[in-house]
Amino acid sequence: MGSLDGMTAIVTGATRGVGRGVAVELAAQGAHVTITGRTEREGDSRWPGSLESTIEEARALGGTVEGVVCDHRDDEQVGAVFARVEKEHGGLDLLVNNAFLIPDDMDPQLPFWETGLDCWDDMHQVGVRSAYVGTWYAAPIMLRQKRGMIAFVSSEGARYYTLHPAYGAAKSALDRTARDCGHELGPHGVMTAAIWPSFVTTERLLALDPVEWNLDFDGAESPRFAGRGIAAILTDPDRMKKNGRVFTTRALADEYGFTDVDGSLPSGAADPGPPAPLFPEDAGDA
Repeated sequence: MGSLDGMTAIVTGATRGVGRGVAVELAAQGAHVTITGRTEREGDSRWPGSLESTIEEARALGGTVEGVVCDHRDDEQVGAVFARVEKEHGGLDLLVNNAFLIPDDMDPQLPFWETGLDCWDDMHQVGVRSAYVGTWYAAPIMLRQKRGMIAFVSSEGARYYTLHPAYGAAKSALDRTARDCGHELGPHGVMTAAIWPSFVTTERLLALDPVEWNLDFDGAESPRFAGRGIAAILTDPDRMKKNGRVFTTRALADEYGFTDVDGSLPSGAADPGPPAPLFPEDAGDA
């Protein structure tokens, strides 16, 4: 028996990376997980990872994952996923807004003025806007249930320089969207949280030459580590106290007592700091 038995989840952008790891971990803990992505089979993309292989990885662990080809630039496709899950499963316990697009041709070693404008468009359309759209579709389902959780996969790029200015702006927007949506959803029993994984051993990262890119994997976390943190919040009877806040995966591990799949405790992202006040009058003398 898993801690998430009987629960239903949607994880967006779960063909590879953190999304895939979260989906596999949730399924391994007993949830029925529906995942979205554009890569149906291995070989359909330049990067390893697909709906097909995510399903196979979850199945090997005894979990159930269902894959749906979905372009998160198309609101109707996204809406159809949520309608299907509600019809087939009667509700939705968890949405993980993970879909995010970093252009394949973006060189992170170049300054922003030497990269294309598509960097901004891609990260904010399939990233910020897609997370808002997913939340918009999930909210009515969860409000009818008077319960549910919506997680936003963000990063320390929300507060500290990481990769590209467009990336930082997008991650900052995800944190704020989680906070403000949580403010409106909280009174109805639905909570939100932004999750900061740290240095993650994704397929894309592992495909790089560690010498050329000066990569040190000491203290890195697996893609499934974030899934353990999200599952811990979801099963916490006092989870509403975390509504609208930002958490690193390592902080969640320290609080709830879980480790990574190999038994280690990754280094974790930098401290996100205290929650910002929602309104100016809440700021006091700060």
